[in-house]
Order: sequence, then structure tokens, then C-alpha cells
Amino acid sequence: EQKKIAWVKWETVCLSKQNGGLGIKDIRTFNKALLGKWRWDLFHQHKELWARILASKYGGWRSLVDAKRVSNESVWWQDLLAVTHDQQFNNILNEGTMWRVGCGDKIRLWEDRWTGSGQPLMLKYPRLYQISSQQQKLILQMGTFIQSAWEWNLLWRRPLFDNEVASAVGFLEDISHITLQQHEADSWTWKHESNGYYSSRSAYRLLQGISDVASMDDIFKDLWKLKIPTKATIFAWRLIRDRLPTKSNLRRRQIDISDSLCPFCSIKEETASHLFFECSKIQHLWWESQSWIGTSGAYPINPRHHFLQHNIGMKGGKIYKRWKCWWVALNWSIWQQRNKVIFMNAPFNGSKLLEDALFVAWTWFRAMEENFTIHFN
Repeated sequence: EQKKIAWVKWETVCLSKQNGGLGIKDIRTFNKALLGKWRWDLFHQHKELWARILASKYGGWRSLVDAKRVSNESVWWQDLLAVTHDQQFNNILNEGTMWRVGCGDKIRLWEDRWTGSGQPLMLKYPRLYQISSQQQKLILQMGTFIQSAWEWNLLWRRPLFDNEVASAVGFLEDISHITLQQHEADSWTWKHESNGYYSSRSAYRLLQGISDVASMDDIFKDLWKLKIPTKATIFAWRLIRDRLPTKSNLRRRQIDISDSLCPFCSIKEETASHLFFECSKIQHLWWESQSWIGTSGAYPINPRHHFLQHNIGMKGGKIYKRWKCWWVALNWSIWQQRNKVIFMNAPFNGSKLLEDALFVAWTWFRAMEENFTIHFN
């Protein structure tokens, strides 16, 4: 019954694992993407029984776009209306949906975004739209097919003024580039899927602001590839982000801490960098593990940079993954030891800490590698 500390903001938690989050779905955002799928199906499956029932009761997909309200609307239909006119989602739909022109049986010439310019002709040519006698008309109603060739029949409320002629020329060029198909219905194409069909997955990514070509953060990509317990991966994820409840982080969040010193050396403030990599009682553990592979040198003390530089072997190979697992195992054991010292008054034992980390890593290797036969001793 208390408000706890939010260590990582919800928007970050809901990012995909490869992009630095935990891959948890934001339910409100995902619901918008799912409702968008219903709108897509209502348009493409208009001959199905369920779609015909909705069309007879509410007016179908076009009434969603026009926001036409009827009495006794269901809650579900109200949600469809709301998401269709949600500004963020509407922008994504307009940007991602492209009309595929058939015979002009569904596209309104002036009001729909069907030309290559990406905006309705009513906005591109507002003066012409005002004097058109064919507002709200479908393309099919604005001309005829003569021997399979389409001919326009544009009607105006008055003759064009001289200053409108140039605009009319541009308008005619725009509509003349489109070839109508007499025996093919108009349809939608979703630009964010190779098959052209709307998917709630791609819509959800767009609503989150993640493009399909978003650059992956290699550090998190490597971390989630490790076949280790999820709690250990999330611990490492928090450590890399410096979001563990170290004394420094607790004080930064206005938590009253009487002693902010490192529980191991009692010399410096307990920050993530100091506790895991800089403390005099911890540094030699990293040097010890370096000696196993015949290397030496100084690592950075920033958790993120430390993980990135903790490399050995070819990236993605067995040795590489083992070395990354060891990084998590040792830090995991350091954190366990830290909590025992603080909450159980246990003495610091570097040898026991290293042995615990080795055992943790060994159990992970045994589960991770199919043919792993090395005995713990």
C-alpha cells in the first residue's frame, strides 16, 4: 500500500529488447493497433456477413472516417471511432496506408489521399475544390469507361478565372497520371509490410515511434542472446542502465540513507561504477579472471562501457558468449554479496564470492551449451 520507486520509465520498459527495453506491451498502444486491424478488415472484407451487418447498422468503414454517429452504438464501435480519429494513430494510418486505384468505386476524388502527393486534392487545390460541383463524389461517379478507356467528366459551378488556370493544369496532370482498372476494385496497401497487408505488429512499432529500420543497440542485442535466467538478464539490464538501488541512486531519489559508503571498502560512496568495478576489494577479481585467458589491462568503470569491452573470441561465438555470461555471473555474485553484508552483517569474503560466481557461470554454461561436459572442479 505504498508508492514504490519507478527505476526505469514505462516508455523504456515497453521498448523491444533489442532497442533497450524489456519487450513488455503497452496495452493502450497495442489496443489501438488491434483496433486498426478491425478497420482494415472492415474495408477489405466488406462482403463478409459480419462486415455487411456493421455496414447496415453503422455505415461501414466510410462512416468511421467521416465520424458519423448513430444511436445505440456499441462500446466496441465507439472505440473504433475513437482510434480512427486519434491524432497520433490517424497520422500513422495516413502515412502507412496507400490507395491502390482500381475502378474508382471506393475513392473520393477530392477528399481521399489517393495521389502520389500524399495529401487530398481538396487541400492541394482548395480554390478548385470550392468551385467543384462534385464534392464528396467517388472517382467512378466523375467519368465513364468508353471501350475500357477512362474519360473524365469534371463539373464546375462557374467558369475558371485566369488566376485559377495554372492550378487547374496541375490538377489535371495529377489525375491523368492515374490509370483506372475497369474490372478491379479499389484497395488499400500497407507500406510497412512486404505483403502489403496491415499488421498490428508494425502498427504498434510505429505508434511507439520505432521504425522498421531502427538501429539496434548491440549491447542489449548481445545481452538478450545469452541463455541465462531472465532475472539475471534483467539485473544486468538494470546495471548497464545504472538503475540498481545502490546507495548513491537511493539518495538521488530522496531516500534517507545514513551511510552512503561502499559496504566492502567503506572508503568511497557506493555507486554502481565503484561497487562493481572500482572497489579495491573487487578489482582483483576482474584481474584474476583476466589472467585465466592470458590478458591484462584496465577496463572502464562505467557499467555500459565495461560490458562492451568485456570481449574475447569472435562475436557471437561460443567463447564470446561464455565471457559475456561470466560478466553477468560475477556482477550478480557481487550484488548478492553486497546485500548479505548490508542486511545480514555477513563478512566480505572475496574467495567465496569468486567461487560462487564460477558456480553460477558453470550452471549457465551447462544449460546453455548442448554438449557441455566440463566438470565444475
